[in-house]
Amino acid sequence: MLSLLFSSAPVKRTLSVPCLLSLHQLATSGSLRSGRFSSAALGHPPALRSQLRSSMAVPRPDSLSSLAALDSEVGLAKKLWIKCRRESVFAMYTPFAVCLASGNLKLETFRHYIAQDVYFLKAFAQAYELAEVCADDDDEKAVILQLRKDVLEELKMHDSFAEEWGSGDTTESTPNPATVRYTDFLLATASGKVEGLKAPGKLATPFEKTKVAAYTLGAMTPCMRLYAFLGKEFQTFLDPNEESHPYKKWIETYSSESFQASAVHTEDLLDKLSVSLTGEELDIIEKLYHQAMKLEIEFFNAQPLAQPTAVPLIKEPAFAEDRLMLFSDFDLTCTVLDSSAILAEIAIVTAPKSDQPLSESHITRMSSSDLRKTWEILSKQYTEEHEQCMESIMASVKAEQFSYEVLVEALQQLAEFEKRANDRVIESEVLKGLNLEDIKRAGERLILQDGCTAFFQKLIKSENVDVNVHVLSYCWCGDLIRSALLSGDLSVLNIHANELAFDDSISTGEIVKNMESPIDKVQAFRDILRNHEDKKNVTVYIGDSVGDLLCLLEADIGIVIGNSSSLRRIGDHFGVSFVPLFSGLVKKQKEYDEGSPSKWNSRSGTLYSVSSWAEIYAFVLGW
Repeated sequence: MLSLLFSSAPVKRTLSVPCLLSLHQLATSGSLRSGRFSSAALGHPPALRSQLRSSMAVPRPDSLSSLAALDSEVGLAKKLWIKCRRESVFAMYTPFAVCLASGNLKLETFRHYIAQDVYFLKAFAQAYELAEVCADDDDEKAVILQLRKDVLEELKMHDSFAEEWGSGDTTESTPNPATVRYTDFLLATASGKVEGLKAPGKLATPFEKTKVAAYTLGAMTPCMRLYAFLGKEFQTFLDPNEESHPYKKWIETYSSESFQASAVHTEDLLDKLSVSLTGEELDIIEKLYHQAMKLEIEFFNAQPLAQPTAVPLIKEPAFAEDRLMLFSDFDLTCTVLDSSAILAEIAIVTAPKSDQPLSESHITRMSSSDLRKTWEILSKQYTEEHEQCMESIMASVKAEQFSYEVLVEALQQLAEFEKRANDRVIESEVLKGLNLEDIKRAGERLILQDGCTAFFQKLIKSENVDVNVHVLSYCWCGDLIRSALLSGDLSVLNIHANELAFDDSISTGEIVKNMESPIDKVQAFRDILRNHEDKKNVTVYIGDSVGDLLCLLEADIGIVIGNSSSLRRIGDHFGVSFVPLFSGLVKKQKEYDEGSPSKWNSRSGTLYSVSSWAEIYAFVLGW
């Protein structure tokens, strides 16, 4: 796991202003490529770089101003939808949505949902009517009028749902608390009851009225976009040649071109109404948009479910007696940067310059220029040999079916390669002279993947569930990991990694080798489980690279985050299937019988892929 990257910025001699800034800039611009060494910043051929694993995630923007890096032609509505991608994932992963997509949602639950949605749609139509009054432009009024007509048509469609599924008279339904909160929010916004805004009757100018219309669309657009999104996602589970899916009509309605067009028209209108608003007013729209997304999730979660569900995992009945053993890789699974890149940067910025006298310290270090050259040599050698190793592994005949034992044998080559690479690092003494305090400060500033910290914080605080969490890493320095997790109040996580050897807080250049290869990782995985045999364990492993492959397959549930090309190549070659996690959950839900728990199988040859920690959070913990 030697992923190294160099900054082209001038080398600084202190860590008081984090040297990690240049690393983060390279990472978020896509410059980082990792096996262990990165060749991106060193100018090695793209053909070599493309074989090394890549798993970058840009941290989620905290405000609209930070979305400026997005394409300037992208409108406000699209920017807000991108920013609320976490909430869209949570909505899709609700038990109600998973059951509906699978087709085994109990009919009584669907009937209840339709009745609640009728109540909601009436409020939605009323909100459009109030927005039309506030709109100043005739074209805007015409668009809002048409959108309102679309909602009224949707209400008629719900009447047909009621007839088809025997829902009865939906007009007599009583709204549940989640529905009331949502509709009250919509109507209050459309009535101008927004913080810092006068009531519509007291608005003096057309511009002030237009702001109310903009705020109203800010609260309504998320619902339209979310349903359009879910419709398209669920459409993939329909067989066009079969009529067996009981909720096919619902899915076809929201995946239809007409509904997709209505969602776009709503977004376009929001963009138009918000053009002349100030930054503060745009922030209000952002808050309204985000609040609407959260209310939508609560609306889905409020639907009564009298059936076992595949999500969230920790609410499985089995966990009343069983233990959840969750394992995770660290570099580029939890982090935005590979830890070796951090250690390399620390080594270079703290090394003496060539024209400076040698330190009187008992540990002699090479100069920063010599150190940089040495890293470049190691990086080039690693990159070339890594590619050769991958090609050698792929030279075998492609497997017709998955065999764990055959894969283990093949990855022995990778294990031997990684050990040789580590030996070269030790012999080169590039890690010699690092100060432990510098490493800890760098760890505190290490940027973790968006949602990673929140997931672990919530997981370890989960009540009524026995949870044990372990981090397995090739990182050369466990202190770096411990420092990074300590800053997120995650000191209780169990860390299993290599360690730098220190003499009076100064590294000797030696690595205490605890974990160097996929073989070492899976052995550590098994050893940990052997120490926890007092209960039945349900195991989850989260990783991003070939180094995680055996652990991913050994776990009951192996979750792949990121887009490592080498992981996919090796996995495909040896018969491993990569299934999007949501698709896997829908399949599991279809397999459920009343009261029967889900069954996840170790060494099944199937891994589940996700694009973010939000998916992992939603699957394991729920909203």
